[in-house]
Order: sequence, then structure tokens, then C-alpha cells
Amino acid sequence: MECIVHFEVMHSEGPKELRGLIFLDEGKLPTEADFLKMFEEMGYKLRLTDRENLVFEPIDSGAGYSKIRVRRLDTGEKSYKEDGELKSLLSNLMPREFRPI
Repeated sequence: MECIVHFEVMHSEGPKELRGLIFLDEGKLPTEADFLKMFEEMGYKLRLTDRENLVFEPIDSGAGYSKIRVRRLDTGEKSYKEDGELKSLLSNLMPREFRPI
């Protein structure tokens, strides 16, 4: 099964949206190793710095970009897409500290 990875590369002049391709077994989602292999094949040497938001940063400090962020996965079935407004709304509704009732 093909998984199209939509991501953005953060350059000093602004983000650049790109796509990559990962081949997976049916019904599986990409792992950290799958993402790193795809990016390496594209010439990016990265490490995962934010697992929840799928943010990768370059290993080389002289890279011409600051980070790469996966925005959406397209497997032709279900898709992962970050919803910033929903995330913001939920974070404001969640209690900031535990208070017993």
C-alpha cells in the first residue's frame, strides 16, 4: 500500500510544501524508521524531535532548513491531518491542573 506523506520544510524565507512516498503493508501506518528512511532517500538527514506533532530536525547544524513537519498522511483510506483549531479548542477546555470534586 502506498502512503503519500505531505510535509513542509521550514526555511528562513518561509515553508516549502513537499510530498514523499512510503510503501507499507495493508492497514499499517508509517513508523519513525519509515519516515527517517524516506527523508534520507530524499537527502534529508533528520532526527525525530516531537513524536506527537511529527516534527523532525536536521542532524547537520549547517542545513539550510530548521525543521520538517509532517502535515498529512494519505493512504487512500483514512488520512491523518492535524486540525490546529480543534487542538487549540481542546487544550483550552482541558483543565490545567487536577482538582478533586
